[in-house]
Amino acid sequence: MRGSGEGLRDPAESDMAKCRGLANMREAVQLASRCAHSNRSAMTSLNPSDQQERRRSLVLVFAAGLLWSTVGLGIRLIEDANVWQILLYRSFGLTALLYIVIRWRTGVDPFRLVRRAGVAGVIAALSLVSAYSGAIYAMQTTSVANAMLLFSTSPFMAAVLGWIVLREPVRIATWVAVVVALGGIGVMFSDKSGAVSAAGSAGALVAALGFACFTVALRYGKSVEMMPSVFLSGIFAILIMGGICLVLGLPLILTPQDSGIALSMGVFQVGAGLVLFTMGSRSLPAAELALLSLAEVVLGPVWVWLFLGETVGANTLIGGGILLVAIAGNALSGIRRKPPPYFVR
Repeated sequence: MRGSGEGLRDPAESDMAKCRGLANMREAVQLASRCAHSNRSAMTSLNPSDQQERRRSLVLVFAAGLLWSTVGLGIRLIEDANVWQILLYRSFGLTALLYIVIRWRTGVDPFRLVRRAGVAGVIAALSLVSAYSGAIYAMQTTSVANAMLLFSTSPFMAAVLGWIVLREPVRIATWVAVVVALGGIGVMFSDKSGAVSAAGSAGALVAALGFACFTVALRYGKSVEMMPSVFLSGIFAILIMGGICLVLGLPLILTPQDSGIALSMGVFQVGAGLVLFTMGSRSLPAAELALLSLAEVVLGPVWVWLFLGETVGANTLIGGGILLVAIAGNALSGIRRKPPPYFVR
């Protein structure tokens, strides 16, 4: 009886033990909550060096868009040269700059890197040549605003091409954006003000398709470095444009103004812009890159309006606004709630 009596616990003592247990449990829950909060804070906040790197990347990508936005102004300032001559001289400047930059960054002869790119690199380079040709032709035959806005459809074309060629899934939001963008393009093509030409608009869409093919070709070849293919596109453009000029009997020697502008465009607008974009894009997610690319589209028409007085028709404004909404909406819908993973440099 005594043994069984000793095994029984006093009710008061049992209640005190329960209270101590509940207190310990509350402390454990509070500690776990504090740990979880600190973990969330650590995940959602970047250390100062990462924040500085992100700000640097934003500045570099925006600066690239700023340089690219002046292409329309450069084309407008050329007096006599046509698309083939402009692209020939611009490719000289672009190729020379990229040869120096690639050699400096990698320590490898750019022609060796081009050979490693294989068939996908060749397709990407030829796609860029067609894109360059369509872009310059569009700038010369339609308004800069119309051309720049149509260039911005390239990501949508790349998404559809990736879905067809690479079997890459396309988000529903992107399909909706494609339909909205098509509506905006239809409004722009219906412009009868005289500032927009159907041939120029078609050239702009050819350019957008060329840029899209370039993107898909790089993904097909699993290439993360675009500079060698762009360098190869410059080589191809020199050969192809030089041949076209000889066949058509066009002079290879341009006026000092035209040759100076075309060479400068290759070095400072296209080439330097590409270098800045490559340096900055590695630390930013695709959605932010898409939003930053809108700076090029918006600022391009501003420069020709400020310096040359070129205005924009109502249909271009309305259709362009619809197109920009589609681009921004697609980009915003793709922003991830969690921070992007660190990129390997």
